[in-house]
Amino acid sequence: MAVGGFGLCGVPSVLIAALHEKGSRDLRVVSNNCGVDGRGLGLLLAEGRIARATGSYIGENKELARRYLSGEIEVELVPQGTLAERLRAGGCGIPAFYTPAGVGTLVAEGGLPWRYAPDGSVAVASPAKEVREFGGVPHVLEESITTDFALVRAAKGDRYGNLVFDRSARNFNPLAAMAGRVTIAEVEELCELDPDEVHLPGVFVRRVVALTPEQAADKHVEKRTVRA
Repeated sequence: MAVGGFGLCGVPSVLIAALHEKGSRDLRVVSNNCGVDGRGLGLLLAEGRIARATGSYIGENKELARRYLSGEIEVELVPQGTLAERLRAGGCGIPAFYTPAGVGTLVAEGGLPWRYAPDGSVAVASPAKEVREFGGVPHVLEESITTDFALVRAAKGDRYGNLVFDRSARNFNPLAAMAGRVTIAEVEELCELDPDEVHLPGVFVRRVVALTPEQAADKHVEKRTVRA
C-alpha cells in the first residue's frame, strides 16, 4: 500500500490506526518515510506488521533502523524525487522513465542492501538498472509504482472523492493516491468544493472517510522548536 505524508505532516493517522486495530500483517508499504517511533506507520512497524518498506529515508525512526539492520524488515531506499515520480508515473499509466538521479551510485549499479541477514551480511541486494545517455548525459531507468491500496489525508473532500490538501500536507498525498488501485482518503472536512480549488480529482479515490472534529484536530509534530 502507498501511504501519504511526510514525517508526521499529512499522515492518514486514523486509517493507519484502523489498520492497526484490524490486525493486518505482512504489509508492503510505500511511503516517504515509515513514520516515527510510536506515530504514523511507526504503530505498525513496532509490532512487526510491515514486511517491506520503500521510502526515501529512515530519518530518526530508531525502530526502523533496528529492524532493518537486524534483518527483520526489507527496506528499499529511493532518492526522494525519484520516489515521487515513480508514484506519479504509476498513477498516470507510465511503466518506467529515465532520470539522472542515482547515476554512478549503487542506485544504478546495484548492491544497495535491501535486507540484512542476522549475522550482518547482505541477504538481499538491489539489482543493477539500465543506464542510457540522452543529450550526452547518462540516465538510469526507474520503474513506476502501483499498489493495491493507498491511504491518504486531505483537509477537505467531497462525496465524489475530490480532495484539497492543506499547505505542506499536500506533500506525498496526491502521489500516493494516484498510485493506489483502491484509494481511501480521510478528510478533515466533508463539503462541497469549487472545481477550481481541487488538488486531486475524485477519479483516483474510491472511498472517503469523514473525520470527527476531535480526529481532525489530533495532529502531532515531530519536533517542536522553542525560542527562549
